Amino acid sequence: METLAEASARRLLTESLIHLNGEAVGTRAALSAWTAAENYADCFIRDFVPSALVFLQAGREDVVRNFLRVALRIRDLQEEMEGHRGLPRVMPASFRVERLSDGRETLHADFGDRAIGRVAPVDSMMWWVLLLQAYVSKTGDRALAADPAFQRGMQSILGVLLNDRFEVFPTLLVPDGSFMIDRRMGVYGHPLEIQALFFGSLNALSALLVPTDTLAPMLEQAAKRRAQLTEYVRQFYWLDMTRLNEIHRYETEAFGQDAANPLNIYPESIPDWVVDWLPDRGGYLLGNLGPGRMDFRFFAFGNLLAVIFGLATQAQAEAIMNLYEAQWSDLVGRMPVKLIYPAMAGLEWQLLTGSDPKNTPWSYHNGGNWPALLWAFVGAAMRAGRGDLARRALDIAEPRLLADDWPEYYDGRNGRLIGRRANTRQTWSGAALLVAHGLLREPGQLDFWMAPDEVGGWQSEVELAKMPE
Repeated sequence: METLAEASARRLLTESLIHLNGEAVGTRAALSAWTAAENYADCFIRDFVPSALVFLQAGREDVVRNFLRVALRIRDLQEEMEGHRGLPRVMPASFRVERLSDGRETLHADFGDRAIGRVAPVDSMMWWVLLLQAYVSKTGDRALAADPAFQRGMQSILGVLLNDRFEVFPTLLVPDGSFMIDRRMGVYGHPLEIQALFFGSLNALSALLVPTDTLAPMLEQAAKRRAQLTEYVRQFYWLDMTRLNEIHRYETEAFGQDAANPLNIYPESIPDWVVDWLPDRGGYLLGNLGPGRMDFRFFAFGNLLAVIFGLATQAQAEAIMNLYEAQWSDLVGRMPVKLIYPAMAGLEWQLLTGSDPKNTPWSYHNGGNWPALLWAFVGAAMRAGRGDLARRALDIAEPRLLADDWPEYYDGRNGRLIGRRANTRQTWSGAALLVAHGLLREPGQLDFWMAPDEVGGWQSEVELAKMPE
């Protein structure tokens, strides 16, 4: 039997539906349009993810199928700047349905041209692929993925993801503002959330693309890249007390294949807060990594997705949940889940955010608490065998979200305040609670996102590493 909060969230989701020519094709970001920014009437690709999972749970596969078709179709609406070619056919950040004066309906998409900072969304195309995989797994409708338009779209996305760049790392390079943290937050480079999505997308594309002689080299390259990415993230992004002691004693200015400190990380860069904050049995994946740089901040979404997709090992998944348990007040508090810990303040906030008034300390993306991450937390906790933490988080979130009318985010070190500029009736806040309830009832609902080697579909990483160039 549904709780009062579930019933309220389901009504919110139904009322948020966007229709095109009579068919539901997505959900609005928020229904509090009188306080929301103009684009909160759009359907955002990433925001739709928990909504789509709810629709798949509830037998409304038609909404997800329509969304996948529309998002693929509007890739062709992308415009090029004069003298500059953007990424070929990336997915938009969001889209809306507009009614013309003659009564016809048309689609209008935002590819970053209307976004804060004018940054193209890198994560949208990856979330689209992951939703297609979820849809096919849930419905068995492989014909949709085999459709020539879908195959061309996925091949184009794989080409973008595997595009060579001026770097030697297997991770994916992106600018600030290109994923959920869509404002300047000092995450330029190789942020963890993107690497987790990259990993999940490579898995999904390899499962959904129909092999051909032309496509075979790309799929082989994807398999190699996935193996390299897995080893790299598990080794170099991981931080526990053993690893912290290694970094503390690093020798610097070393080079060569056998260097113990290949990225030339200086021990002096370890922030004071980490040493006493990290528990003996806990650990996490760093927020970002690059030459001479370790971003020691805890980025929740990247860590949770790494657990759900299988990028983190089982031991690492359990350590991440141990960290959540040990530092519950910092990472969960009064509203699951804090996006980043710790918040930037003072001169660091001024320099890295550009003195962003929305990202003040312990607000919005700078240490705010986001109910939208509840589904990912519950999914990761169930994968790590910590159903007790999943239930604890849901019990904290449910009464407040219902009483506060589904806010977008919460402020304060412990998430006690409704976000100063948060919308209410935020669709993915409600959808996340519904997904969380569904996962507690049926923990295996996200198994379609498990890494293929966990279900016997991939060659071992050792074999892949030995494959000839």
